[in-house]
Amino acid sequence: MMDNKALAIEAINLVKPAIDQLFNQTCRKELHIVIMNPQLKPWEAPFEDAILHECTFGTPETWPAPFDELARNKAAQAWRDSVSNIDHQTLHPSSLREGDVLFYGSFVYGNIVVACSGVEPWFDMLVSGWIAVALEQLTINEYQTTKASDPTRRYRA
Repeated sequence: MMDNKALAIEAINLVKPAIDQLFNQTCRKELHIVIMNPQLKPWEAPFEDAILHECTFGTPETWPAPFDELARNKAAQAWRDSVSNIDHQTLHPSSLREGDVLFYGSFVYGNIVVACSGVEPWFDMLVSGWIAVALEQLTINEYQTTKASDPTRRYRA
């Protein structure tokens, strides 16, 4: 059985060709991705401990802004309220806290929270959504395959 981190890495690799294609339309070819552990809630673990996986596309040494920090901030906003941070930016700005980033770019799908930073916010959100949905569907595949191969198994290993 694959673990969530391995599935997160597989999800990124699965959508990487689409990200590479999207870079033909974006303001730069730089991106930092943060995936939160869908098994942890904000009241169960500190934010840093709940990050499942991070990765970078491009060259951080040439970034015009700290995209890794911005992606983590977007992820923190989305994770703490279980909604994409576009909701904070557009519908509920009263929920913004001191130090919150003022750009959106996260996506929440069930318990999966993904945030990106590096390109336009709408494309950050698009990539976050691709990864979140891919992660959930890969997990469903792993779950169903495990059940089919061992129908007497009662609990996840």
